[in-house]
Amino acid sequence: MSTGDVDQNVRHELLPAYTPRLDQAVQLVMHDFRRITRKGSTVPYISHLFSVTALVAEAGGDEDQLISAMLHDWLEDVPESTPEELERRFGPRVRRIVESCTDTQELPKPPWKERKERYIASLPHHAADEKLVTCADKLHNASTLVRDLRLHGPSTMDRFRGGRDGTLWYYAAVADALGQDWHHWLLTELRVAVRDMHALAAG
Repeated sequence: MSTGDVDQNVRHELLPAYTPRLDQAVQLVMHDFRRITRKGSTVPYISHLFSVTALVAEAGGDEDQLISAMLHDWLEDVPESTPEELERRFGPRVRRIVESCTDTQELPKPPWKERKERYIASLPHHAADEKLVTCADKLHNASTLVRDLRLHGPSTMDRFRGGRDGTLWYYAAVADALGQDWHHWLLTELRVAVRDMHALAAG
């Protein structure tokens, strides 16, 4: 190996994997989700945001997708948030991906079933970069639900607005909708989680 090869490798290793834009997204959610916990628990909600971002990173997502993963619930859960502010801070592509992950920005929110049906109907038409972030989100939610079902049994489903049947329908329908003209190992894992969810919820 020549000296030139060594120098080139060192320079490559020093290149940043992401820019301060991702730092800014982390700072934003750390502030805006500070008082929010995961449904039915005392676990800080940011655990979900970091987990989804990690899945997107492991799936080869680029920086815009990492930022979108970190902010995927921002428009839906932070009352003062707007798509325009999101675009001003992080650009039009991040806005597009985050909006694709958002089932409503209306307050008060529409009825649960109506909102979810409308969201599921939109999923087949989403771009691949949008589906990657959405799938990571649903996979983490489904995986934590499967874990809780193993720990606490079918009563776990009672904490969800859609109840047992609605929740099972929702995750299965999301997996089916994402799978139209899109294939990815994240989707394979989501389908496995949905299968396990159905088996465990049946007791």
